[in-house]
Amino acid sequence: MPVKSIMSSTAPFLTSRHVAVIGAGATGLVAARELRREGHRVVVFERGDQVGGTWVYTPEVESDPVGLDPNRSVVHSSLYDSLRTNLPRESMGFRDYPFRKREEKGRDSRRFPGHREVLMYLQDFAAHFEIDELVRFGTEVVFAGLVEGGKWRVTSALRNSDPVDEIYDAVIVCNGHYVRPRLPHIPGSFSSLYYYYNLFFQLHLIKKISCLLSFRVLSNDKIFHIF
Repeated sequence: MPVKSIMSSTAPFLTSRHVAVIGAGATGLVAARELRREGHRVVVFERGDQVGGTWVYTPEVESDPVGLDPNRSVVHSSLYDSLRTNLPRESMGFRDYPFRKREEKGRDSRRFPGHREVLMYLQDFAAHFEIDELVRFGTEVVFAGLVEGGKWRVTSALRNSDPVDEIYDAVIVCNGHYVRPRLPHIPGSFSSLYYYYNLFFQLHLIKKISCLLSFRVLSNDKIFHIF
């Protein structure tokens, strides 16, 4: 099916805008497609080297697993190697591009597939609708703010390059919220605290997690990796 970048024939006339989309995960990809369908000029900023967002797995872990050190090495992934979806594929796909099972070599045809299959689905979606050509890979947005005339100034930087300013009519933020852990402030003390992270699922065994929480002791001597 040919991809059309003109306005939908059923939509009212809209003025074409220059739109920045931050993030090439699932939300950023479908936002870019819908904006281009309506005739807008779209640029997608992605600091990684491929589409997929949180579904791009890496075995790397942060230097501070709890995420408190502002100078820690940041890893943009919350996946562990054996993760599978907790929703059936039928409820995870886009309406006009269903997440159908594929029997080719290297694909996961299970109804609750592993994370690699979800990433491949998003890659297929991007290729089908030719969204890759809109994406600036390896480019991080370091600032976005309103300027005179209701426009947006977007400052972005390629790796090891100086920041560049550009003006856009609108900005769509699709960068997710899984990079920086949101830790609650809980009065009291903890005998030991472990953050459930990529690292610990790789180790296959978590030992002795115990903490005092709301005057109740939660203790597990061993939690086995059963996924």
